[in-house]
Order: sequence, then C-alpha cells, then structure tokens
Amino acid sequence: MATTTLTAARRRPGSRLRLRNTLIGWSFILPNFLGFAFLTLIPVGALFYLAFTDWNVFGTASWTGLTNVRRLIHDTSFWTAFRNTLYYSALHIPITLCVSLCLALLLNRKLRGVTFFRTAAFFPYITSIVAIAVVWNALFSPKYGPINEILRFVGVDNPPGWTSSATWSMPAVILVGVWREMGYYMLLLLAGLQTIPQQLYEAARMDGANAWQRFWNVTIPSLRPTMFFVTVMLTIGSLKVFDLILVMTNGGPGQSTLVLSQYIYKKGFEENQFGYASTVAIVLFLLCVLVTVVQFLVNKRRER
Repeated sequence: MATTTLTAARRRPGSRLRLRNTLIGWSFILPNFLGFAFLTLIPVGALFYLAFTDWNVFGTASWTGLTNVRRLIHDTSFWTAFRNTLYYSALHIPITLCVSLCLALLLNRKLRGVTFFRTAAFFPYITSIVAIAVVWNALFSPKYGPINEILRFVGVDNPPGWTSSATWSMPAVILVGVWREMGYYMLLLLAGLQTIPQQLYEAARMDGANAWQRFWNVTIPSLRPTMFFVTVMLTIGSLKVFDLILVMTNGGPGQSTLVLSQYIYKKGFEENQFGYASTVAIVLFLLCVLVTVVQFLVNKRRER
C-alpha cells in the first residue's frame, strides 16, 4: 500500500508537467484554430448549404434542392469558364514550373550579384497586381505597344491583338501570370536545391556522369519533395486564378478569359445569386480536391 502511494506521488509531478505543456500548446494553437473556424470552416459549411438554396443576401434562403445543379449542367457560361480554367492551368503550371526551376538552377551558383538577381526575380510577386495589369496592358497594346512594335520590326506584318483578341487574350494572361509567379516558386526550388548534399554530385562526377546525367539522376530525385509541394501549390493557385484576369481583361473579350473564380464573383457579388454562386464554388472546390488527391497518389507511387 505504501509502495503504491509512493509511486503515485512520484507520477504526479510528471502528470502535472504534461498537463501544463498541453495547456501551453493549446494556448498557442487555439487563436489560430478559432480564426480558421470562424473565417474558413463555418463559411465552407454554410457554402454547402447555400448551394441548394435560392438566396440573394436579403431575407432568408429558400431551399430549392437540386435546382442549382440542373441549372449548372445547362449553363453554357459555366462550361466556358470551366474550359478556360483548365486551359489556363494546363499551360500556366508546366511553364511556370520549368521557368522557376531554370532560374533556381541558374541562381544557385556562386555568381557575382546573384543576390540582386534573386531579388529582381522575386519582386514581381510582391508588386501590386493593378500596377502589373496597367503596365502589361500598355505593353500588349495592339497599335502602340512595344511588344507589337518589336514584332513588326522583325517582320511580323499582323502581330497579335493580345488582350483585345479572343484568341490571344488567354496566352497574354498566362504569360503575365508566369512572369509574376516564377520568382516565388524559384525561391522555393532554390531552397530545395541548397539542401542537396554536394557529396552526391562529387560521387556522380567520379562515376563519370556528365552535367545532364547529374541533373537527371541527382538533382531531380533529391528535389522531388520540393517539386511535389510546388506543383500542388501551383496547381491550386492556377485553378483559383482571379485577380490577374479581373484587372487585365475582366473575363473578356467576350468570355475568352472568363474563369470559374470570376464567374463565382460575378454571380454572387454582381448579380446577388449567392445560391447559384455557391454551387459553382463547390465545383471549383471539388476540382481542386480531385487534382490534389491525384497528385498525392502519383507522388506516393513514385516514392515506392
């Protein structure tokens, strides 16, 4: 009996310490969790309810069942925005990834002024999106823009209309999107490159591997975790693109650059159809989840 009491007394300080550490941990987590709950979790939960209602902000939401879903299936504007979103993502993701990786490889060397070039490459990412849109729209001006002037100088008689053309407006937006975001993802890939042990490269050189073989057999496998993270973030960001298109083309000309995020904004905040906008938002949410899950499965299979 005395031994049991002594053992319990010895355990009390450890239990109190664990309890104290647990409470301290929760005190750090709780503010962020509350913010996440009120600003993200609850609105997302409300989104799934509003998707089956007819609500225009004023009054109460009336339950309509699958009416919004049936309307969505026959909505040509929605399918145009859906295709444009996939079009933007299919080009923006690989181009941004390749350019960012090339910049990271170039700026990972010990060059003079490399810090300046890293800052210059990252600067567009923190620049005001409105300023970026104004400058690039001026550069893309069909009549007076310097881009078309250069094309005419090199012999192109009919240069593209860029943001004023339904054919070239999306490639113009993709080009600006790549230019704006390549610096951010370059820094992530650069951080991954600097974690690769130099002994691996030295061993590859001793085995007679050339530069391409070292890149393909040492750099890419070692950079796979960073590449996976960058790809996931880049994919989600591309599917949710909104601000760049809004300020550059506003979805035009016509609906040539209309994407899902802007369509949600248009239906919700311009036309006050929050129930239908919530249905479109769920489609975008499920699309992001589906692509992310596929990327996780592919990455897990490669690791085996």
